[in-house]
Amino acid sequence: MSQVKERPILFSAPMVRAILEGRKTVTRREVKKRPALDCLTAGFEPAFLALPGNADLCPYGKPGDRLWVRETFAFADKSGSHDAAPDDHWRPARPGMEPEIYRCWYRASDGHTADGFWKPSIHMPRWASRILLGISDVRVERLQDISRADIRAEGLQCPPELASDDVSPNYRDWYPAAWRELWESTGGDWDSNPWVWVVEFKRVTP
Repeated sequence: MSQVKERPILFSAPMVRAILEGRKTVTRREVKKRPALDCLTAGFEPAFLALPGNADLCPYGKPGDRLWVRETFAFADKSGSHDAAPDDHWRPARPGMEPEIYRCWYRASDGHTADGFWKPSIHMPRWASRILLGISDVRVERLQDISRADIRAEGLQCPPELASDDVSPNYRDWYPAAWRELWESTGGDWDSNPWVWVVEFKRVTP
């Protein structure tokens, strides 16, 4: 039996909130590894890249693997706050070395609680992560080949004042515009319409 692999993945605070609220169940990341791009350039079907035997082409893993979320965080003992933290904010500093336990603040949930002490998500250690995702599907497609339902699964919700009419132009137009804005906010190039990994996931108990 193959061993389940865990890999880190970064999410912004809004996307972390969407995951915690159950609104985000998929993420799209640009295909950048040269072997994968070479396959697409050579004319291989996108589905070829996601075959079980080609799992090494995807940096996020294959169905059955897991992703632990890196997000903006702070150690409560350094923030100067001694207020009680939610249960899921208490993390063992080093597995197997309890009772050395730290309280972590998370920017997505705690707002300004630890202003001045936030650490970038890229620096989050594994033990401080509170969100674990199980990969349920992986595929490759063009960035702009995304449906309205898929955009919602990315965690984007149309404002209530527009969502009252499913066929109104405002409602229809909001989704592609919001998806483009989200992609470009991470430094992505919308106009090049790159190939992207589509990674579907479910939250699992750490």
